[in-house]
Amino acid sequence: MAEHEQVHEHVRVAVIGSGFGGLGAAVRLRREGITDFVVLERSGSVGGTWRDNSYPGCACDVPSHLYSFSFAPNPEWPRTFSGQEHIRAYLEHVADTFGLRPHLRFDSEVTRMAWDTEQLRWEIETVRGTLTADVVVSATGPLSDPKVPDIPGLDSFPGKVFHSARWDHEYDLTGKRVAMIGTGASAIQIVPSIQPKVDRLTLFQRTPAWVMPRMDRAISGAERALHRALPVTTRLRRGLLWGIRELQVQAFTKHPDELGFVERIAKRNMGAAVKDPALRAKLTPDYRIGCKRILLSSTYYPALARPNVDVVAAGLSEVRGSTLVAADGTEAEADAIVFGTGFHVTDMPIAERVVGADGRTLAETWKGGMEALRGGTAAGFPNFMTVIGPNTGLGNSSMILMIESQLNYMADYLRQLNVLGGRTALDPRPAAVRDWNHRVQERMKRTVWNTGGCTSWYLDASGRNTTVWPGTTAEFRRATRRVDLAEYEVLRPAPDRAPAKAAGVDAEVGA
Repeated sequence: MAEHEQVHEHVRVAVIGSGFGGLGAAVRLRREGITDFVVLERSGSVGGTWRDNSYPGCACDVPSHLYSFSFAPNPEWPRTFSGQEHIRAYLEHVADTFGLRPHLRFDSEVTRMAWDTEQLRWEIETVRGTLTADVVVSATGPLSDPKVPDIPGLDSFPGKVFHSARWDHEYDLTGKRVAMIGTGASAIQIVPSIQPKVDRLTLFQRTPAWVMPRMDRAISGAERALHRALPVTTRLRRGLLWGIRELQVQAFTKHPDELGFVERIAKRNMGAAVKDPALRAKLTPDYRIGCKRILLSSTYYPALARPNVDVVAAGLSEVRGSTLVAADGTEAEADAIVFGTGFHVTDMPIAERVVGADGRTLAETWKGGMEALRGGTAAGFPNFMTVIGPNTGLGNSSMILMIESQLNYMADYLRQLNVLGGRTALDPRPAAVRDWNHRVQERMKRTVWNTGGCTSWYLDASGRNTTVWPGTTAEFRRATRRVDLAEYEVLRPAPDRAPAKAAGVDAEVGA
């Protein structure tokens, strides 16, 4: 079948999204001997967030050798922290190396999918047609749908407006008055990249960020040659990077006071570049480091200290023509507005398109907060798994580690379905989901993300942390090593429906 063709068909597994999660799922399916699957991608190429985010200076804040699949090491990373173009090229390489192209369905955005309780399968509608699947793996990712705040008067702004994840490369910022809205991970990369070319840059800062030095450097030709000749050295390098971050976890999850030393490093990083006491006061956070994502940059503070940059210590509250008004009344003129205001993380749009066994959407089910068993499966949504689901995010390490753990769980899930035989589905028991999430939230209470005194995108509308995992990646790997059938109801076609098993939930996350 041609790569872009979409016709009505039935597949064993439908994967949604072709970023790290979707491509990883596709590779794992092939390794499990499953070739009856498709990867539904709304865009025209693979890459996910690393395709969509192409703003100036875009790069990863996790070391390259850790931010890549363990089964696809890359000895050719050019820098210790690689840029967007290199990460996207890596994902294209993964698609080619593992023979994923025949499974890809580009320009096939999923508009709706519903569980068929009689046929025990998912009916999937895309912009290019319909199909059905026994199992769906949603790998749309939490950083895929930009969030732009509702600012009064924004529609009447006469200049250019775009989000960092939808960068307009046709628009030249040279000599323009530019307003940067937000101070997150994207903004601190954009600011130093555009500051030298713009006439004036105004940064609207609702909350200052803690910024640590970025220890980035080019990886030498000798290092790359060594990694090519002795692949074990790549694994050792990855293992060392992983181990260092595992040792840091307790400071985030159990002993936030230990992070005071890191705060002092961050303050020295600021003080070295920002000599103006008034500007330093604006840029100094009043919450514990780690409460919000710790950012890495050695160029952000020097850029803010340049004479063509203004820092407004308040969020944008109103737009009056070309005049931008901050919450504190400060006004600034702008020709262009760039929003670095994050993504729909705790209210992922894909959830509005997934209809479960009771006719409710996943968004309706999660109205009081996202919950999933072991971060992947939700009660009332049989044979549906989310990669990078609730409470699987990390504050200090590589999400690829979490993705690979969830792929282990996916593989065992499919094995269990094969062992059960016939038309079969697994639906998480509500009690199992509640118990898992209760224990996760109990552990969350003492973490820096809940006690550090900030409001972050880790928290949902009710203030509950449904985003981050409160433990080590090794703990999560153990928790997702296998599927415990006692946590699921086994569904079969009505005449053959087996009696429900008694619920039983292990205490793996309770440590």
